[in-house]
Amino acid sequence: MRRLLITLTLMILGVSACIRNQPEIVIITSTPEQPLVLTKPPVVEPTSPPPALTPLSNPTADPTRPSAATTVREYVVQPGDTLSAIAGAHNVTLDALVIANPQINPDIISVGQVISLPEPPREQTSNFKMIPDSRLVRGPGSDALDVAAFINQQPGYARLATDIVNGDVLSAAQIIQRASLEFSVDARLLLALLEYKSGWLTNANPSDELKTYPLGAQASPQGFDRNGLYRQITWAADQLNRGYYGWKYGAISTIEFEDGVRLAVAPGLNAGTVGLQFLLSQFNQYDVWTQQVSAEGFYRTYITYFGDPFVNAVDPLVPAGIQQPTLSLPFPSGETWFYTGGPHGGWGAGSAWSAIDFAPPDDRPSGSSACYVSEFWATAVAPGIIARTDEGVVILDLDGDGNETTGWSILYLHMAAQGRVEARTIVEAGDRIGRPSCEGGFSNGTHMHIARRYNGEWLPADCSDCPSDQSKPSFMMSGWSVIGLTGQEYQGFLANGGDQRVADQGRLNPDNRVEW
Repeated sequence: MRRLLITLTLMILGVSACIRNQPEIVIITSTPEQPLVLTKPPVVEPTSPPPALTPLSNPTADPTRPSAATTVREYVVQPGDTLSAIAGAHNVTLDALVIANPQINPDIISVGQVISLPEPPREQTSNFKMIPDSRLVRGPGSDALDVAAFINQQPGYARLATDIVNGDVLSAAQIIQRASLEFSVDARLLLALLEYKSGWLTNANPSDELKTYPLGAQASPQGFDRNGLYRQITWAADQLNRGYYGWKYGAISTIEFEDGVRLAVAPGLNAGTVGLQFLLSQFNQYDVWTQQVSAEGFYRTYITYFGDPFVNAVDPLVPAGIQQPTLSLPFPSGETWFYTGGPHGGWGAGSAWSAIDFAPPDDRPSGSSACYVSEFWATAVAPGIIARTDEGVVILDLDGDGNETTGWSILYLHMAAQGRVEARTIVEAGDRIGRPSCEGGFSNGTHMHIARRYNGEWLPADCSDCPSDQSKPSFMMSGWSVIGLTGQEYQGFLANGGDQRVADQGRLNPDNRVEW
């Protein structure tokens, strides 16, 4: 899906006319990085690392689809366009588009202006498959690893490292497990990356640079520092997802490097390998990257700790032609809620634009901030069991086994601790899940964020622009289907026959009011 690379500029342009005169705004969800402090643990002496296994033969996996290179070489700016939107729509990075158009001001473009598109790359990425899809996604079998027990068996810095996350001191194991759960990325992959990039599993005293930036991610384009393990791991998980879902749904067809080298993704690679190639390309040079994505690079580290990743892999994670079970809207019949956010990331920006947002009917209490605990209840969209609850999070498992890595699961985010349903509770459609608030993730306005997964994989809320071989059912609840706007995050409609409800942050627009 081409939407993954578009900035919030489009969202602001798309809704400004609707909210200009509204006294109160319902703020939509995002999950930016939070300010953290790295806590330095005592240093222990290193011991011998685990013995390296002989690199395995290149595993086979069903190819997905060939890379499609566009033949269009120019684009005429349309109303509402931004340069980043144009870049995302044509599978190029913003940097590559700016280099191809040195005469333009990237911050100011005008309708009718002709933008030159970069020539498609002539060289391709490595076709070596490093990891199957079900070893990137936190899917079937991922919960078999005890992250804390694994790290405690290692002699390196990770065994005693801690970081402060939202005021709580967390161990490296807790951080890895948290990121794995939140982003739905397999913990084994995150652990192998931590060792490969910084030696945290084997080296008890890495350099100060590696302690602060173990995965090599420097400051964000917005200037936010990424120091500390939690920021590094969550950045990596989001980049893995960005590459994985970007390749699956057509937003990524090239990989680019800081030195200007551009490569077309090799035909037939699976999404898991592309996600890993994409992550390793960040803050990297082409000649270094080529070794990292070979059999003697990251792959060797992975098999040293976890063996052949393709053994017992689930392929495909999401069966072709899958149908969504019948779901109801996530609030009681007869109540009117507000549709405040169209398709956007399930957790972080990279997760397939799988989520949408609703705000409850009640206004904020007098004297309260935009963050308050609603008096209204979010409800179960279908029968199932509560697989997990956490800070702001409720996971509804629809197949009844209580395992969110298998079958259909529904993420509810921003559910207040006050009244939140307990884990292992069996629920029927319409049963209370929790009260919308700002808890969990990041939010500066009370609302409910809801997304779908199957076998741990995030599913796009609207897949009308997906490649034909990656078609997924639209997110449909009580007859209302999610319809996104191409390249416009948070924007779109709910459609039910001839009726439509627009995604709008405000409370005064009757066009975003939904009931059933």
